[in-house]
Amino acid sequence: MTGSEAEFARIDTSRPHPARVYDWWLGGKDNYPVDEELARRILAVDGTVLRGARANRRFMHRATRTVAQAGIRQFLDIGTGIPTEPNLHQVAQQVAPESKVVYADNDPIVLRHAEALLHGSAEGATEYVHADVRDIDSLLSRAGESLDLGAPVALSLVALTHYLGDDPDGDDVYGLLRKYVAALAPGSYLVLSQVTPDLSPEAIGKAAENFRRSGTPFFPRSLAEFSRFFDGLELLGPGVIPVTGWRPEPEDVAVQSEGIVPVYAGVARKA
Repeated sequence: MTGSEAEFARIDTSRPHPARVYDWWLGGKDNYPVDEELARRILAVDGTVLRGARANRRFMHRATRTVAQAGIRQFLDIGTGIPTEPNLHQVAQQVAPESKVVYADNDPIVLRHAEALLHGSAEGATEYVHADVRDIDSLLSRAGESLDLGAPVALSLVALTHYLGDDPDGDDVYGLLRKYVAALAPGSYLVLSQVTPDLSPEAIGKAAENFRRSGTPFFPRSLAEFSRFFDGLELLGPGVIPVTGWRPEPEDVAVQSEGIVPVYAGVARKA
């Protein structure tokens, strides 16, 4: 049995996993009944969730293009989820074929599908590491086998921080982000999006309760709480803003007319 087969054999299908729930919302088929059950329960109380998932993907595309056009050639995407095309490496390598991309996720099913689907350009490199965002040293060490962490990197945690608590004795998400940013070279970028209760408090409250009942911690954050992640960094315009409004393209403008998407987004540069 290979390493990836051993990981795949240890998949826990008794509890939903955020990556697989997200996959169901995006119309994917790499999820289990327990994931679909939770995804449907949340959809029943939060009608924004499907367009929110799609809006997150489009934000990732726009942010990746933006930093690639600014000269970034290395990308570290943590909490990548199950590959959905076009994925980050395809967007980055379309701008600059020599771009190097490392994906990291802690779900074995992501590893299985990543090995089959994450094929990059001949000039660049696309790698996947099975690692948890909380294990900073291990994750960065493994990412550093493919990336030069002494040079600028775009660090993406898209739709991930709302699964991490801020208790210093727990996930300590603010401390976690500070450590990742501290490990980045000057000129690096931080790309984030995060569910917020500000724009749809009742629906997000019900969605959060469904997540927690399923055993998945969930922490929607206000504008001020989300903005804290960018302390000490230079925010790119238009700053921290609802996800569909971050440098929107025509498709995003059309989505804005469908209704709110209770997700904030931002991109910042380390001076």
